[in-house]
Amino acid sequence: MRRSDFHFDLPDELIAQRPLAERSASRLLALDGATGRQTDLRFLDLPSLLRAGDLLVFNDTRVIPARLFARKSTGGQVEVLIERMVDDREAFAHLRASKTPRPGAELQLADGERLLILEREDDLFRLRALDTALPKLMQRHGHMPLPPYIRRADDAADIERYQTVYAAREGAVAAPTAGLHFDQPMLDRLAAAGIKTAQITLHVGAGTFQPVREEDLDRHRMHAEWLEVNEKAVAQIAATRAAGGRIIAVGTTSVRSLETAAAASGADSADSQDQRADAVTPDHLVSGKGPLGLRPYRGESRLFIRPPYQFRVVDAMITNFHLPGSTLLMLVSAFAGHEAVMAAYSHAVSQRYRFFSYGDAMFLTRA
Repeated sequence: MRRSDFHFDLPDELIAQRPLAERSASRLLALDGATGRQTDLRFLDLPSLLRAGDLLVFNDTRVIPARLFARKSTGGQVEVLIERMVDDREAFAHLRASKTPRPGAELQLADGERLLILEREDDLFRLRALDTALPKLMQRHGHMPLPPYIRRADDAADIERYQTVYAAREGAVAAPTAGLHFDQPMLDRLAAAGIKTAQITLHVGAGTFQPVREEDLDRHRMHAEWLEVNEKAVAQIAATRAAGGRIIAVGTTSVRSLETAAAASGADSADSQDQRADAVTPDHLVSGKGPLGLRPYRGESRLFIRPPYQFRVVDAMITNFHLPGSTLLMLVSAFAGHEAVMAAYSHAVSQRYRFFSYGDAMFLTRA
């Protein structure tokens, strides 16, 4: 398939610029990937789509205030977006300025604290904080890194709302947005209904918003993101499988994490290079396989999930609506079927669903 196969027309007014007053007040479009059947629901109806013994897998990453504003020695303004931390002093970042600064240049924040540009690697710059550790700098000067399609400055409300209620491990520069619909009352309802939960971590990078520039998808280089699927999550998946329950990923990041762990574990055979373990680079892979050969995994992934793809772990997923031509739309199309997904998106546009990070949700079952 080609990039143009994932295009759809989206009116600007359907791009949600702010969250609803209540997290769980959003709409929910259910899509049966096997039949293409669409059902218009509310997110509050989610428990009716689940059954006791199912396992919801959440991404517990926490968004950091990764956007900083600085000045060059010449006085020119620079916007810094931290992409991923190396340690407390160094990070890779995107820089935006009228004239791109060079390695060796210093950037100065509002109170005089400095960032040194060490080197450039492709689209990213390696920075070192010279005076104060980066986590403290971000707490003092950082802004919530709202996506580029939200055309406003971040405000106080975004500190809480552009974060899941279960966020725990700092490191993301974009929210795992499917999780934004869950509030504590919904989590309590699900627990009371016998729905189990597990946590994995994928630190979402700014690369998630990068457009696919190649029409030939074989030429697209997927951005890297760090993730961890730990021993506890693998054990919970094994217990769910043994009891006949379903594995339901909350968000494309949870899907990518579980499928990466499966690919790195060598679970099942795969003809596509993008499905093999060479699409992932673990720094820790624990022995002792779980269901379908799944093992705990920690490391980076460049796994590009697109049609056709053989899913190994995930049975259903909850997700938001994604950008035209994006790798996330390609992932959900691989999951629930390209024709069914594109028809569902057309329906969502006609029914005035709200799109993207602060928008409405979908519940998808596999084609």
